[in-house]
Amino acid sequence: MSRLGIAQAAIAVLILPGMAAGAELIVDGRFEHGEDSFWAGDGVTLSRDGGQLCADVSAGGETWDRLVGLNGLKLEPGLHYRLALTTDAVRAVPVRIQRGAEPWTTQGEFMIAGAPEPAPFSADFMATEADEAQLIFPLGGAEKPWRFCVDDVSLTEIAAPAAANRAKDGPAIRVNQLGYLTDGPKRATVISDARQAISFQLVDAGDAVVGEGTTRPSGFDPSAGVRTHVADFSAYGVPGDGYRLVSGDWSSDRFSISDNLYGRLTVDALSWFYPQRSGVKIRGDIAGKAYARPAGHIGVAPNEGDTSVGCLSGPAAKALYGDWSCSYRLDVSGGWYDAGDHGKYAVNGAISAAQLLATYERARSFGGAKSPALGDRLSRIPESGNGIPDLLDEARWELQFLLSMMVPDGEPLAGMVHHKIHDAEWTSPPMLPSEDPKARALHRPSTAATFDVAAVAAQASRLYAKDNPSFAKRLLSAARKAWVAANANPVLTAPKSDGNAGGGDYDDDDVSDELYWAATELFLTTGDAKYLEALRASPHWSGEVLQATGAFDWRNVAGFARLQLALYGEALPKADLAMIRHSVLTAGRDFLTRQAAEPFGQIYRPRNHRYDWGSNQLILQNIIVLSAAFDLSGDRAFLNGARESMDYLLGRNALAFSYITGYGARSPVNQHSRWYARQVDPSLPNPPVGSLAGGPNSTPVDAIAKQRLTGCAPQTCYVDDIEAYGSNEITINWNAPLVYVASFLADAR
Repeated sequence: MSRLGIAQAAIAVLILPGMAAGAELIVDGRFEHGEDSFWAGDGVTLSRDGGQLCADVSAGGETWDRLVGLNGLKLEPGLHYRLALTTDAVRAVPVRIQRGAEPWTTQGEFMIAGAPEPAPFSADFMATEADEAQLIFPLGGAEKPWRFCVDDVSLTEIAAPAAANRAKDGPAIRVNQLGYLTDGPKRATVISDARQAISFQLVDAGDAVVGEGTTRPSGFDPSAGVRTHVADFSAYGVPGDGYRLVSGDWSSDRFSISDNLYGRLTVDALSWFYPQRSGVKIRGDIAGKAYARPAGHIGVAPNEGDTSVGCLSGPAAKALYGDWSCSYRLDVSGGWYDAGDHGKYAVNGAISAAQLLATYERARSFGGAKSPALGDRLSRIPESGNGIPDLLDEARWELQFLLSMMVPDGEPLAGMVHHKIHDAEWTSPPMLPSEDPKARALHRPSTAATFDVAAVAAQASRLYAKDNPSFAKRLLSAARKAWVAANANPVLTAPKSDGNAGGGDYDDDDVSDELYWAATELFLTTGDAKYLEALRASPHWSGEVLQATGAFDWRNVAGFARLQLALYGEALPKADLAMIRHSVLTAGRDFLTRQAAEPFGQIYRPRNHRYDWGSNQLILQNIIVLSAAFDLSGDRAFLNGARESMDYLLGRNALAFSYITGYGARSPVNQHSRWYARQVDPSLPNPPVGSLAGGPNSTPVDAIAKQRLTGCAPQTCYVDDIEAYGSNEITINWNAPLVYVASFLADAR
């Protein structure tokens, strides 16, 4: 046994019960016969020393400038494998299983921790493509020469973890469980290992066959972990309810074909915001009897309220913000609770309010005079019928809170915006906002929050000019003040505090995109040349900001700003406007190309097929890019792409699950929330209809995911449990783009 072989016994204990080892894919991985085929790149010298492989690595370079690798690995998509080895690496070393040629697609990526003594390492992964793969150790970037040795390198097939086959549960034929538009694309996804096309029939509510066809085999989908087919029945457009697709013994859920599918969803998704309001009693005659509750955080025992809140102090403030402190107290009541907790965050509140305002502005410019989004009876709110569009009424509730988060005149950092306000300690479900007993605190202002508030206030000022000119004037004044303050304090970044007690971090160390957004909205509202100058100086002015991994979110707002410029930037010089609009249309065409390769029809292609936190929201933002491309061009390919991507959220996905409460045959009822907490307290309600769940998340951040989703294929890393906050959270920035997309789909014809 070689020197590093002393850890071989330790590797064996890592093989889980029930996981039978397959054939060994590494030739001479114990380096005893001189038959291995490992190679070294520039700056690395290999030797076989005492039955182990050692790499002498020169100093310098980037990580990928010094490589050791092995080619010729033949893996089968959908099968699971275990990589195991022992090493005496004194520093952390990445290891990848990737395609052996461009584009070097990653199938497994891991980090070997450095250790002073020989130590075992093993990691499991699922193969995602049939192309020949390679094993790579990137070793560059060290300050001085060093040696890396490995032994007992093994790669074998193992049995799939229990969670890996979740996509095979439920109906084999996956459809949009709400339905399909009469003149839109109508496709379903079939889960099947068949390599040849499969015949299918479309049957009506009386089970009469009204159409038939054959599927298109789509191969293995690495995001779902299964082989797939696509059934296309777009040619059929007769309105009706109770349709389903059948193939032999297989049947889909029933669905509708209709001219109007998304009007009710627009109402429900927007009405969702009213019970999220802080600082006001929620009326049961408006929100529904089950959702009536007392006002939260108004200073009525047991909670201390938000009517007079001071700044975070003591050791916690010192650890986060150094010597920062404040002596004032602010009334920051009102606004929306951010998610299922009682915190309120300026950066997330700003983009959420902005997307509601953008829904109104889009309807005003492109939806036609009869667009429901322009009406003042669109949603279930107390202000409905007051003569002001409901979208503006709802957004105002958050805007007034955001303005209250500004540092007062005469104080240090005047005009800056406090990043967040939340409890000093975490609470747990169930807990009504009115019953929260924890102390509340303002956190230090941040540059990102200040630019974001400058942006949304400027945007809002032009939209309230007709219905509420005094409020519009106040908004524009605040936007200009915040712009000056943020530029004067460009490095007050929001820190990451490793799960700060009582609330989320919303950390962000790059504010260039927030500046770009603020300059965008201030220019669109005022036409002032100084904001155009700031736009042109931004790295985002002509940069690629619309990516299929997720066009934008609260942390990366440049994509949203780009769409705003493209849609409403008529005051831009013609060449600039043409460049901006061309970038949106180019991104839209790229999204359509990527969508065509997705068996489930969604526009979302995360790196390495790993689904991100809030993946459903990212899909919605990508749909919004297509909506903008359609509004600018009238090209129905963009409209149909938006329609088809919505199928995924409504049930045409690896779990055959609609992610919008109350829509479809199966939808979430246990999203993470302290007051929609029926799962843990039967006296409380489930989330209201129109609540969007965050969606699959490849990173197991909560205990539920760690217990139940180990080894899950990315698209199946979701569970409808109140404690599964990593995949089943509800938040204002999930539902705001849902409002936009539903309104767009209801308007666009």
